[in-house]
Amino acid sequence: MQPVFALIFDHTINLKKMKTKYLIIFSLFIVTFCVLTGCKKYLDAKPDTSLATISQVSDLQGFLDQHTWTNDVSAEEGEISADSYYVTDAVYATFNLQEARALYLWQTPTRAYEWDFEYSCVYSANIVLDNLPNLERNNTNASAWDNCKGSALLFRGKAFLDIALIWAKSYDSQNSNTDLGIPLRLTSDFNVLSKRASVQQTYDQILTDLKSSIPLLPRIPINVFRPSKGAAYGLLARTYLMMRKYDLAKLYADSCLQINSNLLDYNSIKTSGTFPFSAVTYTNPEHVLYLDSYPNYHVAFYTTATVDPTLYASYDVNDLRKSIFFIANPAGGFRFRGDYTGGNKHYNGIATDEMFLTRAECEARNGDTQSALNDLNTLLAKRYKAGTFVQVQSNNATALLQVILTERRKELFFRLLRFADIKRLNLEGANISITRVLNGQTYTLPANDERFALAIPADVITLSGIQQNPGH
Repeated sequence: MQPVFALIFDHTINLKKMKTKYLIIFSLFIVTFCVLTGCKKYLDAKPDTSLATISQVSDLQGFLDQHTWTNDVSAEEGEISADSYYVTDAVYATFNLQEARALYLWQTPTRAYEWDFEYSCVYSANIVLDNLPNLERNNTNASAWDNCKGSALLFRGKAFLDIALIWAKSYDSQNSNTDLGIPLRLTSDFNVLSKRASVQQTYDQILTDLKSSIPLLPRIPINVFRPSKGAAYGLLARTYLMMRKYDLAKLYADSCLQINSNLLDYNSIKTSGTFPFSAVTYTNPEHVLYLDSYPNYHVAFYTTATVDPTLYASYDVNDLRKSIFFIANPAGGFRFRGDYTGGNKHYNGIATDEMFLTRAECEARNGDTQSALNDLNTLLAKRYKAGTFVQVQSNNATALLQVILTERRKELFFRLLRFADIKRLNLEGANISITRVLNGQTYTLPANDERFALAIPADVITLSGIQQNPGH
């Protein structure tokens, strides 16, 4: 049980300041969380719910607003397993966590750190969805009631998507009914045991949650941590892109950009600080929904990882991303410092730059080169030194698509999307393999290898009995 409680109490929540009802709900979370990983000795726990009186919508909204459990849980395992960086033998030798060493080589981690974080978000959402019907929706609270339900649906759908992109195969309509998906926890009842759905069932649930949230959410949120219609549209665009349903991805990216199409001019960002985006962490005009990771691992982080040299060299000398995103690495080469979090956590939020790139990719795939060029050039104009940007020109949709995919990789560096992109692009024939060289030995993850569905942590398999992914 030590890993579970170490995981839970390592967060920054100040329990002494939490209201009693949230402490009780938190206790309920611990019980259910243990069941998710099969901690059977806690099945008979009977938390004292008499203290957890939920009398108004704000009680449940307050639970969602503990964003340590909702906004800050994006799993890093995919990014750690991807091809954007490498570490030296000396750096690898410093990794204390078995999980970090295993993930770097696509092996099976022992503990369930970020699998658990994502399911903590699912549990938070289910607490709200199970309890909200007990509160009457009336003229006084209708807006808050709807927002609370819509937010819970969106957070659950987003967590399911994160988990599926890492621990399941990429969506392929030919095999989606038989490929293993993820456990779909749709209730906070800890007596309901976990089992794996198919990939098709998984994505059906993700789409249902996200689409159901739209009519309930406001067009513009009160802050960047709160879900909105734009955030739902953006997550649907991301989901459909990963499913390779490009017409629908374009539709929802466009819907998101209809609400917010603002871009940050990188000429306004100073490169002198440790983290260049720290001045605009929560005021960045590109934010539609702020989401980030909890820094459990120190593999793909700022002081250890060396950026892939070929990728670094692909940035033009006048491309401001080159100096804003990267800085010299004491271990050699360059390291990343340019997260929109303004610190040492990876940004995974819905932002307008991603939406412009998604729409541009879909337009290019559909042969609409002019619209694709308009979107790409609109973005890149904000990334180059003032007066130096030369617009991309092309009348060849295939060639333009490759440019857009390259810019997607350069723009969304360490946004926790690269591994999923590799998986979907390999289904399109991209033939992207990943190679590591460590202590004189070469490790390779070939294109479309079964191990692209990462190993579910060993403790989850042992304690829950769910099926491990093939190849592990």
